[in-house]
Amino acid sequence: MSMTTPPGWYPDPGNPAVEHWWDGAAWTGHTRTASPATVVIPPRPARRTGRLIAFAAAGVAVAAVTAVVVIVLGSDEEPPVDAANSPAPPPTSSAPAPTTAAPTEDATVVVDQLNGITLPILGGWEKPERTADDLPTVSTVAADPCPAASSRTCKRGSVFSLTATATGTTDPEAIAKEDIAKAADRAFEADSLGVRPHGGIRSHKVLAERPAVVAGRTGYLVRWQVTTNQGPGGYVQSLAFPSSLGSESPVIVRFVFSAGPGAPPPATMDEITKGIRPIGSSTGGGVGSSIGP
Repeated sequence: MSMTTPPGWYPDPGNPAVEHWWDGAAWTGHTRTASPATVVIPPRPARRTGRLIAFAAAGVAVAAVTAVVVIVLGSDEEPPVDAANSPAPPPTSSAPAPTTAAPTEDATVVVDQLNGITLPILGGWEKPERTADDLPTVSTVAADPCPAASSRTCKRGSVFSLTATATGTTDPEAIAKEDIAKAADRAFEADSLGVRPHGGIRSHKVLAERPAVVAGRTGYLVRWQVTTNQGPGGYVQSLAFPSSLGSESPVIVRFVFSAGPGAPPPATMDEITKGIRPIGSSTGGGVGSSIGP
């Protein structure tokens, strides 16, 4: 008579609270939680005799309490599907799905989308994180305490662009000559809070009034040297030219430089003007370039 234990669910030899599936020849990886009111007769493979005897004794003790003894007979069927103890699905990767990288911003320019131009960022200059008017701006990294408001800092140089509005004309020369006083007041007179970081303007001197080609367009610039009531004063320039976009609305680029130690020289205004370009263009058209249409 064969002593082979039939296939079936039997208590785990090391943990009676768990049942393993015996396939008639060996233990499989299938497990389930044992029923607390059920005692089963474990298989008797030759190499596990000692442990099975112990389980038989444990079965008798449980039978005395529950008064239920169930003999599990084997069958040729595959083990039933036990959802609670089925193998877990293979782990999935927690890494995010690859995404298309956003275009890298050009660190050498500041883009003025409204007016269709870019302002160059020279060495020692940067794009500031914030500006008072939220205008496209480049400025020197270096700054000094303002002469008449030491709790504030004044950049040694800054350049920003804006659309010319309410000028009543599209002539770059007329626009530049009208805007220069506004640019000087904004730079060296009272700010939006009424504070005068330079103590106000004492006088000014015209240094230049001439045509200039900017971003391939014929424009005009006016440059002043400004003397302030406190501090070294500085330089201010208004540069006007037609936009290359749509109706070619006039564009103004304002330059404000300190005259103090370490500040950029006025010639840097010409260098920046040459570097102003239409968006998407690799060539400019600044001071010294041929006159465009």
